[in-house]
Amino acid sequence: MRISLCNEVLAEFDFARQCDLARHLGYDGLEIAPFTLSPEPHLLPAARRSEIRKIAADQGIAITGLHYLLRAPEGLSITSSDDAQRARSVDVIRRLIELAHDLGTGIIVHGSPAQRRLETGHEDEGRKHGVACWQAIAKDAEQAGVTYCIEALHQPEANFVNTVEEAAAIVNQIGSPAVRTMIDCSAAALTEKQSVPDLIRQWVPTGLIAHIHFNDPNRRGPGEGELAFAPIARALHESGYRGDASIEPFIYIPDGATCAARAIGYMRGVLEAKTL
Repeated sequence: MRISLCNEVLAEFDFARQCDLARHLGYDGLEIAPFTLSPEPHLLPAARRSEIRKIAADQGIAITGLHYLLRAPEGLSITSSDDAQRARSVDVIRRLIELAHDLGTGIIVHGSPAQRRLETGHEDEGRKHGVACWQAIAKDAEQAGVTYCIEALHQPEANFVNTVEEAAAIVNQIGSPAVRTMIDCSAAALTEKQSVPDLIRQWVPTGLIAHIHFNDPNRRGPGEGELAFAPIARALHESGYRGDASIEPFIYIPDGATCAARAIGYMRGVLEAKTL
């Protein structure tokens, strides 16, 4: 299992420095939040895409995925009652799928809670719009060779798709091999009725889980809270998980680089002892 760092943790540095730090800290790759590349990442020029890919390759760092898709540009929503706003959002998603392909990555994680929030009084309509948006980009993901993961997030951060079961139902409804779901440890620990290891054992064998985020319910990195990751690592091993995982904290104490160093050291130890 490759372990990546979500690159916004090191957003104070330019991309070359992010790759250099990630490599020296012991990460296999970076999972990129497109807003860290440009205010309009879907319009990133071809030359800049090639440059980013080369920088990572020269550093021996894989670009393992994209996440936090719709934070930039501003004004996006897949659940809005505004037809034009949804159409623009789908167009941006399609262009970000192209970006993922151009950067050589095979995973996109659709979290972006603010851009899928259900409007009060229009919840049912909003859910239908959200599913329709994901349905609309399925063929694009297939053609690009990208797996598009619908991420379950917790309340109140998100009020649309809060459990893996909900996400899996949408994946099955869409029926595309390029659309899957994932497990975010923080969200799962806060929302799911099962423990995170039991959730993994239930869902990984279905083939619907294409990615993992390692983080604690306190929004810090793994090992900085009460969630035990050794049982999670064992569950991933025993259930035959073959994908990548990324470390995704949201609170960086005392700073991003220190948080990243602590998290990878903790997870490397946990994963090495997974069968103990």
